[in-house]
Amino acid sequence: MDLTNKIKKKILLDKFIYHYKNMRWAKGRHETYLCFVVKRRVGPDSLSFDFGHLRNRNGCHVEILFLRYLGALCPGLWGLDADERRRLSYSITWFCSWSPCINCSIKLTQFLTKTPNLRLRIFVSRLYFCDLEESREREGLRMLKRAGVHITVMKYKDYFYCWQTFVARNQTNFKAWEGLHQNSVRLTRKLTHISLLLLHSVDLRDAFRLLGLL
Repeated sequence: MDLTNKIKKKILLDKFIYHYKNMRWAKGRHETYLCFVVKRRVGPDSLSFDFGHLRNRNGCHVEILFLRYLGALCPGLWGLDADERRRLSYSITWFCSWSPCINCSIKLTQFLTKTPNLRLRIFVSRLYFCDLEESREREGLRMLKRAGVHITVMKYKDYFYCWQTFVARNQTNFKAWEGLHQNSVRLTRKLTHISLLLLHSVDLRDAFRLLGLL
């Protein structure tokens, strides 16, 4: 199986429910699944579409694993002159079972600051280690937001879209599990609280210095 087919296989129904269920205490969910949509725009009108999914492999977090596939998913993303970059752009949407850890947030932020013709949106089912106010994972999410990443908690319509697009469902209709809406509202409030605590400075060097990276 080649690389392209490998990441375009659909998720088994039971796997999707197990890993994406937005329960309050998600014990045993040590992997992160990432469903993605890639849109490529050339000029003002031309647009192409691609999708697939990944999960953690061999100790590599799925967010970093995705970056390794970018060359195949986003041809022409690098090595362009200024005029070509203005014509070619990519919009990537992730639907993740967990929000990124601090290390992945740092690496994603560093990558995005060097790739101005790529826009990233992240929808998350659950927030990873974000309960404590001083959590480094919280600062990682704020760092991503400062880098222009749109981060949102998944709602019913997002689970339904993933079900229709990424799941091997065999015509089975999506049925919301108990607590889906309530947990989505709770996590949205928590993410909003985290976002409201953004540092006043928009200079990413301040965030890197806060985390001991400068």
